[in-house]
Amino acid sequence: MSANRIAIVTFSLLSALSPAHSGQPSAQFGTPPQYVLISFDGAGPLAQWERSRRLGREADARFTYFLSCVYLLTPETRGMYTAPGSRGPKSNVGYAAGREEVAARLQHIWSARAEGHEIASHGCGHLDGGKWSAADWQHEFAQFAAVLENAWQLNRIDGEPVGWRRFARNEVIGFRAPYLSSSGSLFKALRASGFTYDASTVSRAPLPVPREDGVFRFALPLIPEGPAQRPIIAMDYNLYVRHSRGEEDLAAADIYEQRAYEAFMAAFRREYEGSRAPLQIGLHFTLMNGGAYWRALESFARDVCRRNDVRCVSHREYLEQTHGIHPDRRIDG
Repeated sequence: MSANRIAIVTFSLLSALSPAHSGQPSAQFGTPPQYVLISFDGAGPLAQWERSRRLGREADARFTYFLSCVYLLTPETRGMYTAPGSRGPKSNVGYAAGREEVAARLQHIWSARAEGHEIASHGCGHLDGGKWSAADWQHEFAQFAAVLENAWQLNRIDGEPVGWRRFARNEVIGFRAPYLSSSGSLFKALRASGFTYDASTVSRAPLPVPREDGVFRFALPLIPEGPAQRPIIAMDYNLYVRHSRGEEDLAAADIYEQRAYEAFMAAFRREYEGSRAPLQIGLHFTLMNGGAYWRALESFARDVCRRNDVRCVSHREYLEQTHGIHPDRRIDG
């Protein structure tokens, strides 16, 4: 995400602040575990696929990858996606360089799934849908589903795994809007399209996950950060804008890494020693300020995820464990 979208993001996030909810699922015996939900938006660069999967193994953690479908299209196949309101392909994040890159990304997706990670939808072209209609959103969801299901065939890549199409049709149960740009039209379209959950909103603190109009609402929380402990969305891009105004500042990268780590840990301790609402943290596959926020997340995950009473899981696995939602099935009503 480029810095020139700050105004749009700020407006979208302020308008998306979720009200407080009660109803944290209670443990049958004793204190409930502390859930930590770590997610990655875009899921493009192959190096970050390798790095995140390695972290998952090291920390005993499962992540949610909110995939942008344009990363499964090349300059030759990009015409398979038509953005809402446009006459042809459109993407704010580009496309895959070629078939070999798509093939490698497809293998990462399939391997990550086998390792227990979740593949969810981030739409296709990383476009701001804040003013889209429900029909526009449903068009975007349909485009994502078609590209994911047919990615091997579209790009003339051999070796499509048995079960890929079933995975593409049934296991993508969650969505996060680019720029967290949510609206009533989005939520209406999510339900109509059979999604189990949305992860596009923001809450004033870590909170239990409500279900509204048939869709679970995961909200990235505001957490205190920095010397003044000012609230900030628990996401790397927001840290990047606060720390260096959305421009690379490698000279201070170690300082930014430490600040991010301390913010993550303080937010974790607050829930771990308190109500144990799930803590959600979001990153992108873009390395900002020299990878400071990835390093902070890696240190955080290694420090907390292996604790006996901590579960670092995907959004889907959280719903399975706390609400009995089957991980391989969409739900209605």
